[in-house]
Amino acid sequence: MKEYYCIPPEKNAAFVAAMEDVLEVYKRPYDKAYPVICMDEKPYQLLDHKNDAIPLGEGNPVVREDYEYVRRGTASIFVFTEPLKGWRRAKALEQRTRIDWAMQVRELLMIDYANAEKVVLVMDNLNVHNAASLYEAFKPEEALQLAKRLEIHYTPKHGSWLNIAEIELSVMGRQCLARRIADLDSLNHELKGWQDERNTGEKSVDWQFTTDDARVHLRRLYPNI
Repeated sequence: MKEYYCIPPEKNAAFVAAMEDVLEVYKRPYDKAYPVICMDEKPYQLLDHKNDAIPLGEGNPVVREDYEYVRRGTASIFVFTEPLKGWRRAKALEQRTRIDWAMQVRELLMIDYANAEKVVLVMDNLNVHNAASLYEAFKPEEALQLAKRLEIHYTPKHGSWLNIAEIELSVMGRQCLARRIADLDSLNHELKGWQDERNTGEKSVDWQFTTDDARVHLRRLYPNI
């Protein structure tokens, strides 16, 4: 266990139950009919240059940027990833509402995994991450059909480190977002290039932490029986 993992400081049966539920999901073998997908979101500040940067050139090995910048608003980046397959999809939207989340889930079910019988979705328990959002976005008949194709597992409070999508967001931050991006179209262009490169290389995540590990390293969280 890493010290920077955010976990509750005291015994917490609810945390343990949700943690072990997610860890058991991660033990499942690859099954294209029941793919395990992790999703997460992050806000992103759109920034523009106040003054033109000095481009690469002879005697100038790096782009030189003025420290001053102009705020161009914010965006919300959604990422879905299937760790065992080495697939991910990233998309930036103007905001993060129930409708936005529902539209992204419909794309996941109807386009990305149209042939899957059911998608096993791991995510945090944000108030928009539930079937009610589907009913706010679509007619009841469609919302029900979408909900029936989801098997949802929530990471516990203080347990965001259990969401493999957070690893993708961390890699994205280093490889794609470590510079100023001024508008939503440019951001999505950069995200598309990043996701396509990683998907082509089938970059997967080798998750090693198991339920047995948790019972050893996090035993202080387990209630005394």
